[in-house]
Amino acid sequence: MPFTEPSQIGDLYFAFLGILFEGAPYILLGTIISGFIDAYLPSNMMDRFLPKNRYAAIALAGLLGAIFPVCECAIVPVIRRLVQKGLPVSCAITYMLSAPIVNPIVAVSTYSAFAGNDPLFMTLSRIGIAYLVTVLVGVIVHQFSIKNILRNSLLNKIQTDSQNIQSSAVLFNKEKETPDRLLIALRSAARDFLDVGMYFVIGVMITALYRTQIDQGVVDQFASSDLIGIPAMMILAFVLSLCSTSDAFIAAQMLSFSSAAKLAFLTYGPMMDVKLVFMYSAVFKPRFVLSLAVGLFIVIGILFYQWSNIPVPGT
Repeated sequence: MPFTEPSQIGDLYFAFLGILFEGAPYILLGTIISGFIDAYLPSNMMDRFLPKNRYAAIALAGLLGAIFPVCECAIVPVIRRLVQKGLPVSCAITYMLSAPIVNPIVAVSTYSAFAGNDPLFMTLSRIGIAYLVTVLVGVIVHQFSIKNILRNSLLNKIQTDSQNIQSSAVLFNKEKETPDRLLIALRSAARDFLDVGMYFVIGVMITALYRTQIDQGVVDQFASSDLIGIPAMMILAFVLSLCSTSDAFIAAQMLSFSSAAKLAFLTYGPMMDVKLVFMYSAVFKPRFVLSLAVGLFIVIGILFYQWSNIPVPGT
């Protein structure tokens, strides 16, 4: 039976399914974690472990990815549940943005990807700048009311849960506590998976369209200077929507671009990409998501443009 000729629509299907199957297990993992958080984590427990000083708590939240490494696909449902359980929004957003980068798995993958091209400098630069940016975002978010950040549905859920806790005087039967909570965890995980998954699929389709319909060779035309190359690489990271555990291997092969442009690619992408815009929209108000995307783009772009003046051996 003869093989059929390759087609653009076939490439689109292949890219869509590839990205979908790559990210879906992480979303499933994240929603399972969020379900168990809903069922088993007492409200405000996370806040009790953080320093009383809110700025110190934000700084610590930026390092939580080193202890609880979660990729960008899995972090959104986890964050939504933690916020609902009383984690301050400023700390939650700091952890949400930093965890996909400030974690040991990404450190190892980045070091391996840039082997032979000063990998230690590239790894520390990526993690260091990402940490500073996420803490800065957390400090800024702390200045605003959560009513301007969270979706109304989540605000209502937080308020309802708070009222239930204050008025609850129910004593659980220990023999029935585990199966009842397990059922609650599974139901919450299923709801989160369907909710977040819908946004994820939309983002995946847009990313697949870009990967199959745009000539990738066109991108190299923007590598002439960092003034153009850095924003170009950030836009590329936004559209490609790569996983933070593997994106360094893609960036390392883009030989036409400077180290600063590659680092901008590796920093902005895990914090903000096409699929994340839709997934963030399940938790945050659209205006906040837009402000976050633009703000991160400007801050990261400026930081790495200044970073480009630091000489890197081998480049």
